[in-house]
Amino acid sequence: MKKIMIAGTSSGVGKTTISLGIMRALTKRNIKVQPYKVGPDYIDPSFHTFITGRDSRNLDSYMLDDEKIKYIVNTASKDADISVIEGVMGLYDGFGTDIDNCSSSYTSKITKTPVILVINGKAMAASAAATVLGYMNLDKDVNIIGVIANNVKTESHFNIIKESVKKYCGLEVFGYFPPNDKFALESRHLGLVPMDEVEKLSEKFSSLADEIEKYIDIDRIIELSESEEVVSKFDLVEEMEKKNLFELAKGKTVAIAHDKAFNFYYRENIEIFEKLGIETKYFSPLEDIEVPTCDFVYIGGGFPEIFAEELEKNESIRKSIFDLYENNTPIYAECGGLMYLGKSIIDKSGVERSMVGIFEGVSEMTPRLRRFGYCEGKAIEKTVISKEGDCIRGHEFHHSIFKSDEKCAYKMRKIRDGKVVDEWEGGYSKKNTLATYLHTHFYNNLDCIENILKNCER
Repeated sequence: MKKIMIAGTSSGVGKTTISLGIMRALTKRNIKVQPYKVGPDYIDPSFHTFITGRDSRNLDSYMLDDEKIKYIVNTASKDADISVIEGVMGLYDGFGTDIDNCSSSYTSKITKTPVILVINGKAMAASAAATVLGYMNLDKDVNIIGVIANNVKTESHFNIIKESVKKYCGLEVFGYFPPNDKFALESRHLGLVPMDEVEKLSEKFSSLADEIEKYIDIDRIIELSESEEVVSKFDLVEEMEKKNLFELAKGKTVAIAHDKAFNFYYRENIEIFEKLGIETKYFSPLEDIEVPTCDFVYIGGGFPEIFAEELEKNESIRKSIFDLYENNTPIYAECGGLMYLGKSIIDKSGVERSMVGIFEGVSEMTPRLRRFGYCEGKAIEKTVISKEGDCIRGHEFHHSIFKSDEKCAYKMRKIRDGKVVDEWEGGYSKKNTLATYLHTHFYNNLDCIENILKNCER
């Protein structure tokens, strides 16, 4: 089983650029690449998917246990030639101080994946070896097989780093990559700009791959990517059969919002619908006149604040969604979906734009992140996806606040290193509609699917 993880010494070291370049270089050789991303990110995986033509998968140890992560790797990689996993933050960074808690290093161990460490070589010579040695020694069970030095301008500089790492660490350095603004990806408040908004993306990634081939030994990376196969005790179909989900799903249809404003979805969440035989219909809140005929509606996250004017102008589909709410059709909305189902959004120009209006609340953007990271919500009352008292794990990541006097549906809390470090209330439930800032993964919450389908029956 060929697989490799591209991990960094820290955020901002260039692992995303290196990962994308390697993925594209491999696909240009007609190699089938299965991409993955450690953690809950939506944007990097969208670039992975664009490059490889295969859905990138999130490997998130907070929302998924080890067996589910191994199951995802096993099933998604079956017909691929090689898997490439992009790490998150620094190699040992995760949730709290425990290096085995949601870190790239831990993911590499449970998936038995060799690691290539990306370092920032700028203004560094033999000290690069000290950096690499520290990462090697912190957890000797992490299989670091080599290094790539980013931000290195000359071959002579690279050779110093290469020889130093070889001398003091006994590791190969697969190459280096010079600084080049041409390959910079525009940023936005939630991270990189989603791939469907970047112009001439294919040409950019093709050029990036050509440069990667010049400076990095792709052949050697492929050679050293041979690794053990992973085996999982988890079986999704069996778990769904235990909950009688196939019977509940018979004849059901889900309408999923998907366009430039709403595109944050875990591929596995939608695959669950597909595996259950639920018909999936996609619609655009920006362009379509009405929601397609369906039994329930799923509105994911995204950037409704960027497209608030266009969303406001499409009165027809806003009325269509409101009518479904009035008729008790189950609606589940996450993050950007919550903003859309509120009364209005104050856009980046300070103009208040009308939205669907199910919930009496106004979304307003703020200069800094309001919530960021893993958390869990305990249902105060019954909702479309949960029974009273159910606890749902997920993550929040948003710059907006939702100003509302509506009653909240969840008691939220963040736990770090075994201690509750923050508590608040969140999520709003009316009739058969739930909107919340919490993003969740249904593999970890199959009860959510059961509850949605039962609400369809009612």
